[in-house]
Amino acid sequence: MTPIESLDHGFRHRYLDFATLTAQLRAWASAFPDVVRLNSIGTTPERREIWVITIGRDPDATRAAAWVDGNMHGTELAGSSVALAIAEAILRIHAEPQRASSDLPGPLLEALSHIHLHVAPRLSPDGAEAVLERGGFVRSVPRRTDGQAPGAYWQPRDLDGDGRCRYLRVRDAAGDFVASEQFPGLMLPRQPEDSAPYFRLYPEGDIIHFDGETIPEADPLANTTDLNRNFPWDWRPEPEQTGAGLYPGSEPESEAVLRFAARHPNLYAWLDLHTFGGVFIRPLGDSPDSRMEPGDRRLFRQLEAWARTFTGYPTVSGYAEFTYEPEQPLHGNLTDFAYHQRGCLAEVCELWDLFRRIGMPEQSRFVDHYTAGTRKDLENLARWDAAQNHARVFGDWVSLDHPQLGAVEVGGPDPVIGIWNPPPESLSALCEGVAAYWLRVASLLPRLVLEEVLVTRLEEQLLEVTVTVANHGYLATNGIPSSRSLSWNHGILAELEPRGCRLASPENRRRQLGHLDGWGDGLGSGGHMPWFQRSRGNAHRKSVTWLVRGEGTLELCVGNARVGWLRRSVVAR
Repeated sequence: MTPIESLDHGFRHRYLDFATLTAQLRAWASAFPDVVRLNSIGTTPERREIWVITIGRDPDATRAAAWVDGNMHGTELAGSSVALAIAEAILRIHAEPQRASSDLPGPLLEALSHIHLHVAPRLSPDGAEAVLERGGFVRSVPRRTDGQAPGAYWQPRDLDGDGRCRYLRVRDAAGDFVASEQFPGLMLPRQPEDSAPYFRLYPEGDIIHFDGETIPEADPLANTTDLNRNFPWDWRPEPEQTGAGLYPGSEPESEAVLRFAARHPNLYAWLDLHTFGGVFIRPLGDSPDSRMEPGDRRLFRQLEAWARTFTGYPTVSGYAEFTYEPEQPLHGNLTDFAYHQRGCLAEVCELWDLFRRIGMPEQSRFVDHYTAGTRKDLENLARWDAAQNHARVFGDWVSLDHPQLGAVEVGGPDPVIGIWNPPPESLSALCEGVAAYWLRVASLLPRLVLEEVLVTRLEEQLLEVTVTVANHGYLATNGIPSSRSLSWNHGILAELEPRGCRLASPENRRRQLGHLDGWGDGLGSGGHMPWFQRSRGNAHRKSVTWLVRGEGTLELCVGNARVGWLRRSVVAR
């Protein structure tokens, strides 16, 4: 068998372009066809495939599954690397079990060997490619939405020929920035006591529809869809939600994810990888925790404990600590869709704990880290960039003549590596930590088992067939407790089809067993405490009985579209 290391295309040590990422996925699919499937779930306007790789035993069958996606936002390249690392970790369990068994406890390996993992490492391949090729900010996709807010706008272009789009600075007596005296390339917000020269900052590029006088604000979200505002749960249109798109799923990338999720009700856990910050963001996104189903909250407490152990990252409520304005939730994001509409244990991970690396003080709400930086914090960032990031972020300024603005300087920050994404030297450790964490989460999925099939003769031509089915997994077969009411979230079915014999009551061929509990309940239920330890009965197990007349063969099928199907031929005699 091909060693997995020999197929490595370097995703733990550098950021892969689309061709190399595709080559990595195809290498795994080609080398391990028994456990890997590679499919495109859509094509972008620039004709790049949106890949999903499925890993697990019987990859064409239905099994309880976990999902991972990355790089929905063009600049957030680290999500692709971490998604690939998680995929490789699951692949190793199937392709190199001896090595996997030395790294993971046996019960964890056993649980993971029964699930499927779907990984979409790059949801915005067009956006990522633009960032890799030229730099500059791409929120999600490098295209504008027709019919919204016409007017002048900035178009990125490499003006000085260094291969990167950085910034323009223009001297202006009313400028709102000053240059750091200590760190070339670092610009600081102007204070009343600051001396000239003063500057205005704009993206490196050209003004489209320039009237010769008016310089537009460099709004990176204007007239472009943010894929993470384009999903149907609690979607709101522009201008109520910036980046919403024309309608939910209006973009081919988000529409592809919606279609995949609708066709795969077997998804139980969902990890949406972003950058940056070093934090996990969990539901609820639109309400306080007092409105969360208590069983869901206990599950997220367990995830929070593992996240701290394996990544060092805290976990915060999307509503309490990740709304840009308090009590004004974001609308149409992917995690809310996965949690509310698809019944998944879903969360975001903002990879790369830059704030901690530069010693920035803790904020009362985590989201305030992105706006609360002082001059000291900015100088610490420049100091860290020089010492630990090979000065990738801050570059000095070069004078040139802009075709529209005249005399300007080009340079300053290139945030792609060091701010938006970690240095390549830090990627491997990041990949390992998040992969170790997500393996624990994926191990929680339900696992349906036929515990017993018993045939008993009652009379000469009358048999009793009793089937006992159980869930040996952590989660209930319905998934998170709040998902029980979803109309598509059906319970377990058991069906017996006779061959050469007949059922005494043919109308009872198919039986509804309902959902089966899992053995886990998250953290905080109190049931594990020694002053009142107890189990929750045996609702994880159900038995069903049929009466059969005559002798022959019985085809048994048990399961549903979420956990998959167990089939067995039973001799009736």
